Amino acid sequence: MYDTVNFRLLQSEAGGVDFLAETPCYLENVGEHNYNGEIVITGSLKGLKISLNRYQMKIKDGSLCKWYLGDNFQTMGRGDAQRAIESLSDTLHIPMSKATVTRLDIAQNFITRHPPEVYLNHLGILKYATRLQEPNGVYYSQTGGRLCFYDKNREQKNNREPIPELYEGRNVLRYEQRYTNRIASQLKVGEVTGAMLYDEAFYIDILNRWKETYKAIQKINDVSLNFQAMKSKQQLYKMGVLSLIEQAGGQLQMIEQINEAQKRGELSKKQAFDLRQAINEACKIRDGLTVPNEAIQELDKKVNEAVKFYR
Repeated sequence: MYDTVNFRLLQSEAGGVDFLAETPCYLENVGEHNYNGEIVITGSLKGLKISLNRYQMKIKDGSLCKWYLGDNFQTMGRGDAQRAIESLSDTLHIPMSKATVTRLDIAQNFITRHPPEVYLNHLGILKYATRLQEPNGVYYSQTGGRLCFYDKNREQKNNREPIPELYEGRNVLRYEQRYTNRIASQLKVGEVTGAMLYDEAFYIDILNRWKETYKAIQKINDVSLNFQAMKSKQQLYKMGVLSLIEQAGGQLQMIEQINEAQKRGELSKKQAFDLRQAINEACKIRDGLTVPNEAIQELDKKVNEAVKFYR
């Protein structure tokens, strides 16, 4: 479930390693820079961007999953994260288990029955987040991070990157939760280090947060009208009322709106009575005229299944 992970390791935590003298020999595309008299060395390691000065090393802007597993279509679980951090430590000859995590992405790719836009159309508002509809997906801007839903194959094609054979020609929806600042505060821990990424309790907690955040999103039209059950014009009218009730948030919310309109003098007593009666009658015959939305059911199931495995 891990994807992009940014790290910061202080020189005091590096076991006596001199970053400027020793670490650059393990990097590719090495460059030396001078910022206000301070030497900074930059380089890369199979897609990971690394910067060094005499005080600290930063690893950023790269997928740990892609670095270790070869692509980020695969799922990097707790065990893979431990092996990746151990491999990174061996490669750079420093203890990455002690590094502070400064960005953390939790993500999963779902092969779906329908194109991703079908599912995106059902994702509504999320409390304390700003919903952004963009051409390639739906994004929620939050304090301290971002929630992302998008077409993974389209992203790969736009970036001119290969699509693994398993996913080629398939519908692939990606759900990603990005923690970009104040990570420890958000997760209610003292600090988040490399070693914590493979701690079982931490991993279970962060996956459950990922699931619960998805569940907190209001789903648009989370039930569908069953047009196969429509036999008459009267049923069509009632189906229209049911659709309106769903948009208003349910039977009780709809009746409350009618009551408030009556109190404001916008509806007479009889008009309000007739409307409430129409609402109640439509809801009595809800069974058969509505069915759970199949796309939402599918996505709910996939999200729930994704967090069952903690290895």
